[in-house]
Amino acid sequence: MEASEKVTRKGSTPIKVYCLPEERAAIEANAQAAGMSTSAYLLAVGQGYRVQGVTDYENVRELVRVNGDLGRLGGLLKLWLTDDARTARFGADTILALLGKIEATQDKMSGIMESVVRPRGGQL
Repeated sequence: MEASEKVTRKGSTPIKVYCLPEERAAIEANAQAAGMSTSAYLLAVGQGYRVQGVTDYENVRELVRVNGDLGRLGGLLKLWLTDDARTARFGADTILALLGKIEATQDKMSGIMESVVRPRGGQL
């Protein structure tokens, strides 16, 4: 073999895996959920790698959005606490509603974080 020739997977002998149609469908669905080809998915899993799903990235994006919402709500509360003239018309009931919304958003964020840390069963 010359120094310029590189060994590739395409030139190597494939491993055959016999499976039922529903098993194949499940493997292909898991590969798609991970954003990988079936071959790349099986290669990674077969070598012991923990495959992260695309849904993890979607959950992270959702956390970023929720975090932005919390920042905006906190900014409104801070503005009210500084006795800014623009917030003079807001009473205690408005502030309590704002605090409730912040708490609800924090609960939502906690739920999303839990789904990232403890993925649903069946996912790798």
